[in-house]
Amino acid sequence: MPDDFDRLAALHAELGIAPDYAAQRGLPYCAEAGVLAPLGLDVFNRDQFAEPATAQAWRAMRAAAAADGIELQLVSAFRSVDYQAGLIRRKLAQGQTIEQILAVSAAPGHSEHHGGRALDLTSPGAAALEEDFERTAAFAWLLDHAGRFGFVLSYPRDNPAGIVYEPWHWCYRPAGGETA
Repeated sequence: MPDDFDRLAALHAELGIAPDYAAQRGLPYCAEAGVLAPLGLDVFNRDQFAEPATAQAWRAMRAAAAADGIELQLVSAFRSVDYQAGLIRRKLAQGQTIEQILAVSAAPGHSEHHGGRALDLTSPGAAALEEDFERTAAFAWLLDHAGRFGFVLSYPRDNPAGIVYEPWHWCYRPAGGETA
């Protein structure tokens, strides 16, 4: 672990992320998943992966939604620390400030996507990664049923992590406390 933390500290310094970022936001360290299972293609035709229990819960939840006439689609799942850093570098290169970026993306090492448990979801006709997703039948279905499958909405309005409201971001956290 110390090597991981030294690497993250250097990465954060390179990206301009404050050393006390995690403490300020209350975001825990998220280790990268060691084992990943395929989820299929996302809405951009990219292969997506999650840790095995999350993948199993996703398949069950998607099937239950389909049985209720709701189509859930993947936008994003597992992301490595390096991939997350690349996202931030691209946004910095586009002229965004680190403060703007960290309002919509967790810093490398603190994204739930690293653990292979977070899924960004959408549905046909809804723009990916947009707040308007909350007005879809899919979002209403998730609010009513996702908990049954172990998924929770990570970033509701006014969340303590200071991340914008993300109705599309659901993390697998089963009640039994199962971990990857």
